[in-house]
Amino acid sequence: MSLTPEAIDILSRVSTATITTVLLKKGLRNVWIRGARPLRPGATRLVGEAFTLRFVPAREDLATPESWASPISTRAAIEAMPEGCIAVVDAMGIKDAGIFGDILCARMVKRGITALITDGVVRDLEGVLGTGLPVWCDGAAAPPSVAGLTFVGWDQPIGCGGVAVFPRDIIVADQDGAVLIPQALLDHVLAEGPEQERMEGWIVEEVNNGAVLPGLYPMNAETKARYAAFKEKADKT
Repeated sequence: MSLTPEAIDILSRVSTATITTVLLKKGLRNVWIRGARPLRPGATRLVGEAFTLRFVPAREDLATPESWASPISTRAAIEAMPEGCIAVVDAMGIKDAGIFGDILCARMVKRGITALITDGVVRDLEGVLGTGLPVWCDGAAAPPSVAGLTFVGWDQPIGCGGVAVFPRDIIVADQDGAVLIPQALLDHVLAEGPEQERMEGWIVEEVNNGAVLPGLYPMNAETKARYAAFKEKADKT
């Protein structure tokens, strides 16, 4: 199932926490990208297809400032990114070399990229924040990428924050971090995510009204019946 505007609208109202629960019920436990935290507090939830980039450890003959002009470079990768995608960058969790700085992030904004997700760090922090590009990463560092990493390609399977990410997997990112939805499970999450949110909202209301947790969360048969009655009544109004 493709990521339509309607799908984006639905997912933008489903938290990453809910998505992990829905996918856990399908047997997927490893979908939360470790180290990818919102660079700016209060980040808005964003949705997009993954455009992948990959670094490997630095090798002195390849990781040089001259490599930035190579056909295989982060600069070239940015020009290949489709509008609306989320760039997901495998930086191997390296925290002492910034993969992107303000200039590259500014270009991504001009190209209409939705967000940058990485298990690494950025550099030129003040400038990156100034571009307005939403970024989920593991902090900031002054040295450039070639101080610790070699860029090797894009639009290929990667590992980011311990998660296998394939091109055009779906990424949802909010204040809890970034999670992956496999393309094959997109329709399932679109169907089950809003219902999970609705159910948990009802449970919160029950707790606020004084209900105890045993039998409520998770629901026993009696609670399920009350919730079903609530849904039936709500759907008629």
